Order: sequence, then C-alpha cells, then structure tokens
Amino acid sequence: MSNTTDKAAPEGLDQDLDAAGSQLSTAPVEEISSPPSIGLIGWSRWFWRQLTSMRVALLLLLLLSLGAIPGSLIPQTGIDETKVAEFRKAHETLAPIYDKLGLFHVYSSVWFSAIYILLFVSLIGCIVPRTWQFVGQLHGRPPGAPKRLTRLPAYTTWRTEAEPEQVREAALALLKKRRFRAHLAGDAVAAEKGYLREVGNLAFHIALIVMLIAFAWGQLFKSEGNKLIVEGDGFSNTLTQYDDFKSGSLFSQDDLDPFSFNLKNFVGSYEPTGPNRGTPRVYKADVTYSVGAYGKDKKTSIEVNEPLEVGDSKVYLVSHGYAPVITVRDGKGTVVFSDAVPLLPLDGNVTSTGAIKVMDGYRNAKGGWEQLGFQAFFLPTYVKGNELASQFPALLNPVLNLEAYHGELGVNAGIPQSVYQLDKKHLKGFKDAKGAQVRENLKPGETMKLPNGAGTVTFEKEIKEWAGFQVARQPGSGWALAGSLAAIFGLASSLFIQRRRVWVRATTGGDGVTVVEMAGLGRSESAKVPEELGDLAGILYEQAPGAPDPDDDPADSEASPDPQVAPAEGADSK
Repeated sequence: MSNTTDKAAPEGLDQDLDAAGSQLSTAPVEEISSPPSIGLIGWSRWFWRQLTSMRVALLLLLLLSLGAIPGSLIPQTGIDETKVAEFRKAHETLAPIYDKLGLFHVYSSVWFSAIYILLFVSLIGCIVPRTWQFVGQLHGRPPGAPKRLTRLPAYTTWRTEAEPEQVREAALALLKKRRFRAHLAGDAVAAEKGYLREVGNLAFHIALIVMLIAFAWGQLFKSEGNKLIVEGDGFSNTLTQYDDFKSGSLFSQDDLDPFSFNLKNFVGSYEPTGPNRGTPRVYKADVTYSVGAYGKDKKTSIEVNEPLEVGDSKVYLVSHGYAPVITVRDGKGTVVFSDAVPLLPLDGNVTSTGAIKVMDGYRNAKGGWEQLGFQAFFLPTYVKGNELASQFPALLNPVLNLEAYHGELGVNAGIPQSVYQLDKKHLKGFKDAKGAQVRENLKPGETMKLPNGAGTVTFEKEIKEWAGFQVARQPGSGWALAGSLAAIFGLASSLFIQRRRVWVRATTGGDGVTVVEMAGLGRSESAKVPEELGDLAGILYEQAPGAPDPDDDPADSEASPDPQVAPAEGADSK
C-alpha cells in the first residue's frame, strides 16, 4: 500500500467526503459541532442538589465545629478586650494575620457566618422534600406484595385447609394488633411498621435548625454585666450601674429588664477542720428586689447555683470579699474620707488587696496640696510570722496592712485607671524617722499616724462584706436546650427503631388447598426481620394449621411443626 499521508487530497474529494459524512450521520449538525450548554438554570440546579445533599451538610457541620476551635483558643474582643490587647503586644507578627482572618471575632466573622448560613440552608433543603415525601407516605398505604415473595430476605410458606379469605382476615387482624399499618391488597395483606424512625430522623434535623437559630439569636441579643455591691448598697439594671458590660451586636438598652435589688447581708460559713478546711458550707446573699419602677420589695437569697430570675435576666452570685471601713483625717482632725473599701481576693483564704484613694489630701511643708494613696492588704485570719497570706477565709483575726503615699493619684489626667490599683508614677512613699517606707498592720479600731502632720488613718471596727453579681441575659437558651433534647431523642429513634414491611399472601393451589406465603423486608439493616416474621408466622399458623402434601401420609400431618423462616434463594440471612 502506498503512503499518501503527505500528499494533499484533491479539493473535489474533500467535498465528497464531507457530504458522505453528513449523509451517514443521523444526528443534527448543531449537536455534532458544539455540545449543548446547561446554562445558568442548570448550574443553579446542580449547585442546589449538591448543597442539599447529606454529604455536604455533614461537611458543613464539620467545618462549623472546626471553625469554633479558634474562638476557644484565641482571645475574643467580645469577651475580653484586655486579653486581646495583651495578645497583640505579645505576638506582634501573628496579630495582624489574625486580624485579617477575623480570628479575634470568630463568631461574627464573614467566613464563620458563611459556613453557618450555608449549613442552615442545607439542612432546610434536606428537610423540606423529605418531610413532604414522608407526609405522602403517611397519607398513602403500604405497597402491595411483590409478584415473587421468594426473592425477599425473609420468607416462609405452608399449606393449609383454611380458606384464603379466612387466612387474610386473620393476618390482617394479627398485624394490626402488632401495630402495623396493614390493608388488603389483592390476594395479599400488605403491612408496614417503624414510621417513627423517619419521624426521629426529621426531628433530629429540625432540632439542629432550632439550635442554630437559638445560638444565633442568643449571640445577637445577649448581654452580660458584672457588678460588685457592698452590704447596704443597691443596684439598678441600667448600663451606667455596671462595672463592666458586653452584649451582642443587635442588643439595645431597651432590652434590659427593669429591676433593682439591694444587698442586705452576705452569709458565708466555712469548714473549720479536716481536709476540706476553708471550703464554703453556706455561701449566699440575702437581697430585696423589685421589678419595674413601682414594684413591691421582695426578699430572696441568691446562691451559687440558684440565681435570681427576673424576666429573661438571671442574677448569679459569682464572688465574695471584704470591705473594711476606713476613716482618714487631716492634720486638723477633719474627716476627709470615710467609706467601706472593697478589696479583691487573691486566694481561697480571701487574702485581699486594693487601693484607698483620698482626693482631699493635705498641704505639705511648701504649701502645696497633695493627695493621699494607700496600698492595702487585708488578712481575715492573721497568724503572726506570716505577713503575706491569710490562714482562713472567715474573720477570726482580721488585720489590715497599709502602705502610705502622697503626691498625684493621676485620677484627673483623663486616663482611665482601676479603682483597685494604685498608680505610683507620681506618688512618693511616706518615710519614718529611719527613712523606711511607712507601713503598719492595723487591727479593727487601731489608727496609723502619718508623718509631717499629714493626718491619720483609722481601721474602724466595722468590716463589711461585698458580693460580686453577674447579670446575664441569654434569650435563646431555652430554645437551645429544647433543640438539644429533641436532637438526642430524634437521633435515638432513628438509630434504634427499624422500619420494615411484611406481606402475607393466601391463594388456592391446584389441588384446592390454600398456599400461605409470608415475607419480610427491612428498609434498613436489621436483624429483627426474620425473627419477627417467624413469630408472626407461628401465631398465624395456629389459626391456619398446615395441611398434608399430596404425597405425604395423612398421619404425618398431625404432627406438622411450625413453619421455619429461611432466607430466600439468592438472599443473605439477616
């Protein structure tokens, strides 16, 4: 054969070949030239089918769980801005990257919201068609018996002298008694059971949606504030009354529940001996509260696990400490400060620290006006030789340790500062005759005299107690709890309830004897179908006992055993 691949074919020959090809092809010329495009609607349908598939829903749920991990490990601006600022200073390289990724506000970031919304849409897309299909199944009837029952996984048969109608009526009554949905379909009884499995499955998915909505609602409208209250003082639920306050992005001041309360007394008692020494036995705050502007006062007690509930707000008891009453007098004996000063606990024995700031101080030797500041350490139970820590949380031997300073407190500089810390940048310590820092341990009723005629500081005999309260408002918590419980019960139902079908066919054989066929099919993997079918067959066999085969001895039929359920030919035993 000669090689002609390098030679050009005649022009007429090319035209003839094209014409022949077009005549041989039965497809339209347009389909051969370019494949059809599915278009925007086709792509939209494909994307919707992918999004509403169970595989994608599980993937989005996994991504949501993974996305919540940074919110637990990295400080969040909505929870503690101070820790976020400290993290920025300690990690100057990572902080800008975290800012771009939104890791300091994970739950309000764009990527987390996208996962959240896609999961929400995916679950709804899964539930709506399945619910519609399930409602249709409830309105319909179980499907009729297949033509060949022998192909089903569980099957049994026997012959009986009972009439086919009698067998079908007995089977229908038996299946309904066992809570099957059953009906007559031609020459057979069709029955189905286990619809609660799909109900549990749908309930589980609906519960997930409820939990997602409740979580979002709670994050958007939540509020949480803390307030330290000394015995005898009160609190009104307004923003200006809180020591610190944080809320969701859609929260407004009008959402605050109108109530107020006064701390009348704090009661705390502790284990005196044993391995649990110092552990609180009684830990409660006795308060009077009122709801609304003109509500009547009511008495109650707030304990650690027993908050005060007013509307959607809950008032929790979260901390406790002591507030010694301090009186400061100037060189002329005039009282310039007298109040209970809350001190913050440092350990379980309520070793406490804080600051006393006296704005109206004294005139120094040069005629200048100086403010006074005191660094305070309070030990409820002081043991000589241990000047740093209390030995017990109760007031057994209270001692107040004071360090005195004078100068500028810095409160008028316009820079916010903690009331529990003393800024010593512009302060000088008082010195005694030996040049040492003035520091004294005072017992209740004792007075410390300040050098240079600056005045005196008295530790009064009255020691008040304070309690720290947290007022939390989480509007979606009830729905979240209901959704979680429904999800648990729904998941349990979908796992343990098995949906199965049973058919009983009774027909007249060629010899006039009724042939009974029973078969079962589990719509999910279940080991109970053969067992349940055998139980049903045994009961039905008692009402329609077996008849002898044509070739058998009639005497043998009197001892005929109950039919045994066996796997059908070609089917595995379940």
